[in-house]
Amino acid sequence: MDYRNRLILAPMVRVGTLPFRMLAAQYGADITYGEEIVDHKLLKCERLINETLGTIDFVERGTDNVVFRTCEEEKHRVVFQIGTSNASRALSAAMLVCKDVAAVDVNMGCPKSFSVSGGMGAALLTKPELIHDILTTLKRNLDIPVTCKIRLLKSSNDTVELARRIEKTGVAALAVHGRRVADRPRDPAKWGAASVMVARGAAWNASIFSPKGKLPWESVKKEYIRKSILWDNDIKSTKHTLKEMIMHYSSLELAEGKAVNKSNTLADLAELYGEQEYFSDVISSRLLQITVR
Repeated sequence: MDYRNRLILAPMVRVGTLPFRMLAAQYGADITYGEEIVDHKLLKCERLINETLGTIDFVERGTDNVVFRTCEEEKHRVVFQIGTSNASRALSAAMLVCKDVAAVDVNMGCPKSFSVSGGMGAALLTKPELIHDILTTLKRNLDIPVTCKIRLLKSSNDTVELARRIEKTGVAALAVHGRRVADRPRDPAKWGAASVMVARGAAWNASIFSPKGKLPWESVKKEYIRKSILWDNDIKSTKHTLKEMIMHYSSLELAEGKAVNKSNTLADLAELYGEQEYFSDVISSRLLQITVR
């Protein structure tokens, strides 16, 4: 994994699932981050080979809840982002997925209450010793690159000092969200980096990674629907991502937004976006595979 001069899909909750990562990669993203998965959650999972989809699924024991889904095609570029506040627990979780991903990243920048209240995400920014413990533990025991993602601290000097401490742990790369914890998306970011990580811009139109320029919004949405069908993506995640796309260019109060909100299945979305034939072909193919086996 070389992080220099790369176009990178940033980690985004409920957006960075397999279909969207594959979509971004199709358009030109060199590295794709999955959504943050909390270590406690991953440790409740078992690794299963999904022969029907051709995927590797980490499924919560005793349920059909897929916590993380990946495939061989993205193994060389997908980064698993973990939410943690404990070095040994982080390592136990990372060991479950390390053979199926290109790198492991520790989230040290999420300002959301669910993360901070558990001592994870941005809560780590004030605990440099714990940061060192987590990163050195992962680095010492994993055969794949270890990275982390932080936010700006209150002063430039504080940020630089933390970055230098992180650098000394031997991590392969450090991603810096160009805003402080209290900043909102409308606040201007502070730039300066070797590579670019894109979040909202990619969620609105994943073809932002294309060297030929962005493609029409409608075609990107249809391609996302196809990939969601192909990889049997969770309907809530699919709807959330579609609504992110719609809100940037239109309104959820118009006909399309209301129709997406009312959709209960991928079949409903396929009908809404004129992909019924593709949906039928995918389902038929899966049934055929099951029959043959």
